[in-house]
Amino acid sequence: MENITPPSAEKIAKELSIHGHTRQDDYYWLNDRENQQVIDYLNAENTYLEAVLAPQKELREQLFHEMKGRIKETDMGVPYLKNGYYYYTRYEEGREYPIYCRKKDHLDNPEEIILDVNILAEGHSYCQVSGLTISPDAQLLAYGIDTVSRRKYTLRIKNLSTGELLPDSITDTTPSYTWAADNLTLFYTRKDPVTLRADRVMRHLLGSEAETDTEVYVEADETFDVGVHKTKSGKYILITSESTLTSEIRYIPSNTPAAEFTVFQPRTREMLYHVDHRDDKFYVLTNWDALNFKLMECPLDQTSREHWQELIPHRSDVLLEELSLFQDYMALGERKNGLTQIRVIHFKTGREQYIQFSEAAYSAYISNNPEMDSHLLRYGYVSMITPGSVYDYNMQTEESVLKRQQEVLGGYDQSQYVSERLMAVATDGTTVPVSIVYRKGFTRDGSRPLLLYAYGSYGHSMDVYFSSATLSLLDRGFAYAIAHIRGGQEMGRQWYEDGKMFKKKNTFTDFIDCADFLVKEKYTSAAHLYAMGGSAGGLLMGAVINMRPELWNGVVAQVPFVDVVTTMLDESIPLTTGEFDEWGNPKNKDAYDYMLSYSPYDNVRSTDYPNLLVTTGLHDSQVQYWEPAKWVAKLRELKTDRHLLLLHTNMETGHGGASGRFEMLKDKALEFAFLLKLEGY
Repeated sequence: MENITPPSAEKIAKELSIHGHTRQDDYYWLNDRENQQVIDYLNAENTYLEAVLAPQKELREQLFHEMKGRIKETDMGVPYLKNGYYYYTRYEEGREYPIYCRKKDHLDNPEEIILDVNILAEGHSYCQVSGLTISPDAQLLAYGIDTVSRRKYTLRIKNLSTGELLPDSITDTTPSYTWAADNLTLFYTRKDPVTLRADRVMRHLLGSEAETDTEVYVEADETFDVGVHKTKSGKYILITSESTLTSEIRYIPSNTPAAEFTVFQPRTREMLYHVDHRDDKFYVLTNWDALNFKLMECPLDQTSREHWQELIPHRSDVLLEELSLFQDYMALGERKNGLTQIRVIHFKTGREQYIQFSEAAYSAYISNNPEMDSHLLRYGYVSMITPGSVYDYNMQTEESVLKRQQEVLGGYDQSQYVSERLMAVATDGTTVPVSIVYRKGFTRDGSRPLLLYAYGSYGHSMDVYFSSATLSLLDRGFAYAIAHIRGGQEMGRQWYEDGKMFKKKNTFTDFIDCADFLVKEKYTSAAHLYAMGGSAGGLLMGAVINMRPELWNGVVAQVPFVDVVTTMLDESIPLTTGEFDEWGNPKNKDAYDYMLSYSPYDNVRSTDYPNLLVTTGLHDSQVQYWEPAKWVAKLRELKTDRHLLLLHTNMETGHGGASGRFEMLKDKALEFAFLLKLEGY
């Protein structure tokens, strides 16, 4: 490596001033993907990465084939019944993308392929299909396709009776499509072409030109996004306007698609609510005077909150997260003590039951249940050692039946791995859960490598999951741990409130405290401790290496949000305006000062940093590629060590990386090869 010279980005001074304070950004010019000099720099970084990791080329190939070899290439999901058809997704050997299928009435009837994404992906280096929506008469399929990875989908419609792709084609949509009861009217959301904010709901009549579509709602508040969907009953179409802290819903009966939408309950600052329908009532899940949410009901013709009646009260120790309505039952997704639980209540008798789970660290969730008139509840279950499983729970007999468990090829033996749930104590005395998995024989003497992962933003709970790819690390002596830090909702809504805005630094200190705990308990040592996080979790990576650079031997920052202040001051950048309630608005001096105190890019200094792999995508719509590119350039300039600093830009993809199920494993193989190189492989 000594003979390989890293790229050096040109420095072009640019002053950014606000609140009487001026920052100098020497790499601001990288914010121009049309500039050939920018493309040349990104390509030079990619070339440098390949040169540095050339000794690991065989290892990367080995890891890729190893991970691919655990995947059952010809595979099928569990069918679900909707409106007389059994729908399922399957994969074929050697093919990257899903095939969506159905069978009428019975599973032994002939298969009908409704969409083969492998065909749609031909000729494209990236292909994402989303938002598949079947018309009420089951004859038409609406879906969105993105072949650039900017999350701007083109709406297409397929006639399932003839197999014909209809001429209807609408660009710049989100994959949020809803059929009216007439099988002719389709509602969809459009994106602002610059900010990519979903800001309007349109009504499309089958066979008409997109230019003639009717604009049924425009969201003027730039901090809100809109979506459109139907109640589970299919009787109502809902338009949801939502920001980080506030929501508002409009509705019409689905059999009157030309009607004016009615406001369900006017938006009230810091009040969220979600609506579903059953028989003669609407059901409302809300945080109105209920930090951890409660469930209310109201008549169909009296929907404002003074008419809401309480069904499930607020509980300080239980977060009420989701609701699935059936004709005779309702199923609730709840969270207590950092663990998910599923509660079922019989409407007539009030009898309730909790589905029982035995592992110390697991995740259970309500799955796809489109039919109202059913006594079967489909749910998912997974742990760090139990592959993803799908169950049908009989709400009458209280029995669960396993329908499918992810098959791991190559002889995976669950008994050879150990999963634990630990409790670390943060500096301020808060107890933070840590989930960990390792192979039997792992010795707690501080000599073993450990990869610590976290997210910690937007109230997104980082629940445990099973990864067959991660076995490639575990089988080479690594432990893998997830820190359930503040900023998520693992321990209830307050857990989120205590990890955002002016409490954001709790997220970073929690992660550091979890790492210190794992070192103290001799699961690892600083010489063998690694960290990983993506997007807002990439911001976490940038913050913690500025705060405690000596604590980590290596860090993987995936699509990291590291230039916080500059991005949040630019309202033309996608996502910015909708995130003021998460990070703060730096146009306000107090928010500016606080964000500036932790922004990874702004706090790079002359010191030793750990080994670092940074990844991004040229077409990323969530975190623009220039944030990690600028960060790496500044680190190259200022850091005082000789550790690895590598930037990988996927020149063909965006925020989620590659779209194919095998192609994405190449990204994972790169990350693992980097970590293993640092462990002497």
